[in-house]
Amino acid sequence: MKKLPSIEVPRAAGRVRRALFTALLCTAGLAGCTAGERPDFLALATAGTGGVYYLIGGSIAEIWSRELADHIVVAEVTGGSVENLSLLMSDQVAVAFSMGTNALGAYAGSNSFEGGEPGRVLALVALYPNVLQLASLQGGGVQSLQDLVGRRVSVGAPGSGTEVGARTLLEANGIGYEDFEPQRLNFNETANGIRDGTVDAGFWSAGPPTSSIMDLATGREIHLIPLSDEEVARTAAVDPTVRRDVIPAGAYRGQNEPVPTLSTPNLLVVRSDMSEDLAYSLIRVLLEAQPELAQVHPVAGRISAEYTLDVSPIPLHPGVVRYLREEGFEVPDRLIPAP
Repeated sequence: MKKLPSIEVPRAAGRVRRALFTALLCTAGLAGCTAGERPDFLALATAGTGGVYYLIGGSIAEIWSRELADHIVVAEVTGGSVENLSLLMSDQVAVAFSMGTNALGAYAGSNSFEGGEPGRVLALVALYPNVLQLASLQGGGVQSLQDLVGRRVSVGAPGSGTEVGARTLLEANGIGYEDFEPQRLNFNETANGIRDGTVDAGFWSAGPPTSSIMDLATGREIHLIPLSDEEVARTAAVDPTVRRDVIPAGAYRGQNEPVPTLSTPNLLVVRSDMSEDLAYSLIRVLLEAQPELAQVHPVAGRISAEYTLDVSPIPLHPGVVRYLREEGFEVPDRLIPAP
């Protein structure tokens, strides 16, 4: 397997936000609690506010806070998968959203996490496919992947899984950053750039429909660039988590046909040293609340034990293994963590 591109990780601000949140709660009256009465604060690293991670992550945090006594879970805005995993492994967050590509790199100590200790992160659950979406304006001249050459292209925010996915796709198909003008913008910035004409095309890696693309399509006619089977196959040869996928017809205004593309599974990941009981409680509450999450965004309808067992590219936390076995599922050997 070829080496995936490494992505620079920006300096995280999670500790500051969490400290402020804790301070506000203490001001509200928790400061007087005894040690045994204080809730445990768990930070959940999501992504930017224009994507699905943040939307679903906020709901997951609310559900966990509501259903788990003695825990308050906070959803944090971040740059995305690579930053999330760095925050997780540096003990600044307890749970992190991640694309399967990046989770596999962190688990193996490779790619963006070259030199890291293998086996430090494990899967809590596989959520839904993270679909690569490449959008431009109708009439803008970008009809195919090769049309990006010489253009101004947003490849995603620094430290995001979108940039990893975009760069992997491009390099697997013979396009390097030197062949176009890369812009490292978050989802909202990408949509604004396309709308304003400062960006010719942009990548999103998120479950469709994605709110920032929906907003763009409301005011402008967009074009979603299809990927050929050959382009997907070349990418899958580099990244084993990649699968063929489609953006369903009607996901966005004016999009009347399905658009072929690729995807990699989205995961919630935790450190391997999380207590078995906590991981057990987190996965139990999450799967029991799946119908509620599906009301927040349709992609959450994919969250299930079956999907997790089918697509997770890294082993499951022992607490998750225990829960699934108690529920009657057979966990394959590849998903059992090493002792």
